[in-house]
Amino acid sequence: MVILHVAAPGEFGGLERVVTTLACGLSSQGHDVHVMAVVESGATAQAFLAPLSAVGVRTYTLVVPARSYLRERAAIARLCRQLRPDVVHTHGFRPDVVDAGVARSLGIPVVTTVHGFTGGGWRTRLYEWVQCRALRRFDAVVAVSRPLVERLASAGVPPSRLHEVRNAWRPICPPFDREAARRALGIPRDRFAVGWVGRLSYEKGPDVLLDALPHLSDLPLVASVVGDGVMRIPLHARASGLRLGGRIRWRGAVPDAGRLIPAFDVCVLSSRTEGTPMVLLEAMAAGVPVVATAVGGVPDVVSPAEAVLVRSDDPVALAAAIRGVYWDPATAERRARAARIRLEREFGAAPWLDRYAAIYRLIRRGAPAPVPT
Repeated sequence: MVILHVAAPGEFGGLERVVTTLACGLSSQGHDVHVMAVVESGATAQAFLAPLSAVGVRTYTLVVPARSYLRERAAIARLCRQLRPDVVHTHGFRPDVVDAGVARSLGIPVVTTVHGFTGGGWRTRLYEWVQCRALRRFDAVVAVSRPLVERLASAGVPPSRLHEVRNAWRPICPPFDREAARRALGIPRDRFAVGWVGRLSYEKGPDVLLDALPHLSDLPLVASVVGDGVMRIPLHARASGLRLGGRIRWRGAVPDAGRLIPAFDVCVLSSRTEGTPMVLLEAMAAGVPVVATAVGGVPDVVSPAEAVLVRSDDPVALAAAIRGVYWDPATAERRARAARIRLEREFGAAPWLDRYAAIYRLIRRGAPAPVPT
């Protein structure tokens, strides 16, 4: 099949990792895969597109000024007429709302993967409402977790078009070993390393980790925060106010950050909401103990036998879970081994790729149900 992915990528993140894994995997199976990155003026998609180009996936960058939606839609239409794809697969709010309709108007089936919703203020909730309305017109809507399926169904997406496909893990580049990863992050050998990897935004809960650290002041602990985002400056101020000093180190956005996870004694996910987080799968692959909030699709990926699950927005509970890993490393290691076994059993890339290919074939051949008004 000829498959066109359209994404508006950030610098690094789970959505970008999913698109990369999906495009590379389907290309290796013999499909003709193309990826269009839509970025606003002044931004770049090089970090996102380079690994794709390296394995033979055709890539395109569409640079448009803010709110130049007509220009964007015209460019998408030209590319669709040129490639004549069997399916267009969009990822994220902007491609779902702005670009998918172009392919649909040309008679090309459209599918999207919903990676999660962030919640928050009224503006974000409005965007999510608009996106859900747009999803009703898609030929297929893939949700990466069971709670997302339920939310989309309640928002009016026809159940016949909904597909639950949890994210899969496939190594893109080899990880560092523990010593090399700790050297890269500057973690002393005698420190208990708490790792946090993700976007510095409210839904990811980096502030919850900061609030947990004062409850662990008696441990020889250093927290490494890998990532960037809109909360960076207020988080630095919060850390200063909590007098965390040398107990926290800000690493910024790092390409292929999953390679650094072996440096950690525990990988913490303090999210307020999630789909199926890629960093969780990466920690499982690295055999690193996990402490995570029981939100979104997380409990469907790991049970208490494979990770410590805590309530969201509860820094005291988060601190207690981290302390438990420190004082009982043998139990933490047993959970990490069980998590690695579950990853290999349930989250392999081959069946995941087959699921997506089957969805593409279904909407290419099938006649979609009437679109609700």
